[in-house]
Amino acid sequence: MIPPFDLTRQYAGLKEEIDAAIARVLARGRFILGEEVAAFEEEFAAACGVAHAVGVASGTDALYLALRACGIGPGDKVITVSHTAVATVAAVELAGARPVLVDVDPRRYTMDPAKVEERITPRTRAVLPVHLYGCPADLAPLLEIARRHGLFLIEDCAQAHGARYRGRPVGSWGDVAAFSFYPTKNLGAFGDGGAVVTNDPALAERVRLLREYGWAQRYVSHIRGTNSRLDELQAAVLRVKLRHLESWNERRRQIAALYAEYLTELAGQGLVLPGEPEDSWHVYHLYVVRHPRRDALQAFLRERGIGTLVHYPVPVHLQPAYADLGYPAGSLPVSETLAREVLSLPMYPELTDEEVRQVAEAVRTALMHIPFSGNGDEPH
Repeated sequence: MIPPFDLTRQYAGLKEEIDAAIARVLARGRFILGEEVAAFEEEFAAACGVAHAVGVASGTDALYLALRACGIGPGDKVITVSHTAVATVAAVELAGARPVLVDVDPRRYTMDPAKVEERITPRTRAVLPVHLYGCPADLAPLLEIARRHGLFLIEDCAQAHGARYRGRPVGSWGDVAAFSFYPTKNLGAFGDGGAVVTNDPALAERVRLLREYGWAQRYVSHIRGTNSRLDELQAAVLRVKLRHLESWNERRRQIAALYAEYLTELAGQGLVLPGEPEDSWHVYHLYVVRHPRRDALQAFLRERGIGTLVHYPVPVHLQPAYADLGYPAGSLPVSETLAREVLSLPMYPELTDEEVRQVAEAVRTALMHIPFSGNGDEPH
């Protein structure tokens, strides 16, 4: 069995470092907003090429607090995408704003800048692109649109730790950015965690207030905040892992190159491989292929011990909970096509070259057995 990810391998390779970091926190006896969080915030900010990082309880909270820090709330609109984890849209609604959904670029699978401007109204306050699967969104035109209309650019970097756009890290382009440290991320904690990063000291300070009841001094709330704190144990683990992030991302890119080497010739059988835009350094949080008969391909691989996942099977605008947003089927055609076709193959730095070959061979065999008409239609 080759699973889609395997966190036990990562821990095995870091056991001494991780255990020592956890023991350090336990011996110190402080578990909330102490030395480890402060040190991680400084180190992560440097890695992102920004002045400030604020550790919070989850990636969803990071987005929510970034929106709140920008003053976005009830009556405001935020332009984002439907082809994303539902957390992106949930965070907008948690802030009290209304999500406005646009389609994605068919190559990057991220926000299509050409679709944004037509959705801007006087109530629009922010543009929120998602760097999906580890591929940066096309930030330059999005930033230009945001600046021209006086909007915040808020980056969702939950799947793109270490990715770069035009040579600069994602998270350093917008007014503020949100990261998730969910365990399976390129930089993952041993539980939930997140961070808000920015170059704006006022925004950073507002996030610090918001994450802990609005306290500038203990037990005195200067603004209405919440409880969203990154704990010391998670920060200690993340400090260890951060030192390995660059090498892990390089390994992910090597694995992606191997997949491409083995699978490129299958394009004639309907398989679409992920592309890497020339302006970007993709970090392959996920290795996502497409095929018109995705479900049959996934079932074939499952029978042969290859674990795969679908990110994501239903775009947000077609999910029952979000039907009231008012986007009928067919309104975001690229997002809807992707939801029918995408499949995430195994991808994690500890995957061996031999395992990559085995996955590729299984895909090759599967496509020999799955009829494909060449136009995406089911065979008759």
